[in-house]
Parts: sequence; C-alpha cells; structure tokens
Amino acid sequence: MASNPSVFLLMLSGQIECADFPEFDNIYFKYNFVFGQDWVITSGLEEGVSQVSKKSQDGRQTFVWNFPLEVTFKSTNPFGWPQLVLSCYGQDVFGTAVVRGYGAVHVPISPGKHVRIIPMFVPESSSRFQKFTSWFMGRKPEYVDANIVARGEGREVTRVRSQGNIRVTFNIVTRDMKKLGYDVHPSSLSIPSAATASAMAGSSAPGAAAAALPTANVAKEAR
Repeated sequence: MASNPSVFLLMLSGQIECADFPEFDNIYFKYNFVFGQDWVITSGLEEGVSQVSKKSQDGRQTFVWNFPLEVTFKSTNPFGWPQLVLSCYGQDVFGTAVVRGYGAVHVPISPGKHVRIIPMFVPESSSRFQKFTSWFMGRKPEYVDANIVARGEGREVTRVRSQGNIRVTFNIVTRDMKKLGYDVHPSSLSIPSAATASAMAGSSAPGAAAAALPTANVAKEAR
C-alpha cells in the first residue's frame, strides 16, 4: 500500500514574455521567487537575469524577452505561497544602471495556463530637495532589497509611482494537494450562481418581515 503523502508539489513553467515601458529603451530584468519557510525548491532556478531588450520599431513599442521559467516547489502547507518578484533596469543618460520598475505577483494556485499583467512601479523621493539631489547626482531612489515589494511591512510609508507593466505566462501543475485536503482545481470549486444568490436573499425576507411587525403593531395602537 502506498503511504499517505506528507508534502505536495507545485510545478511551474512559463515565460516572462514582454513589457510596456513607453518612455525608455534597452531594458533588462532580474527575477526571483519569494516563498515561506515551509517551501523548498526541488528543481529549477530560484533567480535569474534576462538579456537586454530593445523597444520594437512598430506602433506597439514593446520589449520582448520570452524568458523561460521552470521551477518545482514542495511544501507541507500553502502558507507563504510563492511570489514572482521582478526588477527592471536600464541606463540613464550618464550610462548608469537605474531601476525602471518593480513588481510582484503570486504564482497561480489552480492548475492550467494563466496570463498575468504585472503593474510596475518605482519609489519616489520623499521631498523636493531629495528629488533634486537624486537628479543632480544621477542616483534615483531604489530599494536595497527588491523583495520588499512581496511583503507588506513598511510599504505604507513608501511613496511610489506607476511605470509600465510586464506580461507573464504561467503553466501550473500540482500534485498531492487534494490528498492533503487542499482542493484548488477550478472544476471542483463551488461558485455561487445567480439562482443561489437570489435564494439566499429570499431566505432573509421573513426575518425582515418579522422585524417590521412590531412597527405595524405600534401604528395600530397609536390609532
């Protein structure tokens, strides 16, 4: 007899396909996965760096990488589900590498093919003086640790500005999740239909009518 599994597997393949940064050219990105303490990578790469891409010459002005992703995780529980963190860089007029955008997205939980458009953003200077200083020195604000975009701590005190987006394709395969009590398959998830919602709304009507009875009795007594 086969023993009950103690871990489940999450297998990911896909591509970081393209990006839209209308104001810039010659952009590359770094990627890495952020995950909880119970998660372990069994195969594949946790981080990587892409090639430099030039803006397309057509009307779309798109940066195309088609950079492959392939990694397999194992874990005992879904807490700390993996996130993909992206950091895009380019060169300024002085030839210095500066950040063009940060972004993060959770790896999809359900098996199948998924497409995600990741909004990118950059940190802003907290004052006009710091903004002038960063422009004069050619050093724009950036995070010391890019993984902060995958966490909530300290984000409320950070001023950011939206800047571009990246398209990522995920192909997800899971194993032994249902045996451990986690059902993430789309066909087996129960989604309330419009009829169910109407029935639920109708079931609350008698309570509302009962609540209105004291008001009606008070009106009769007043007459």
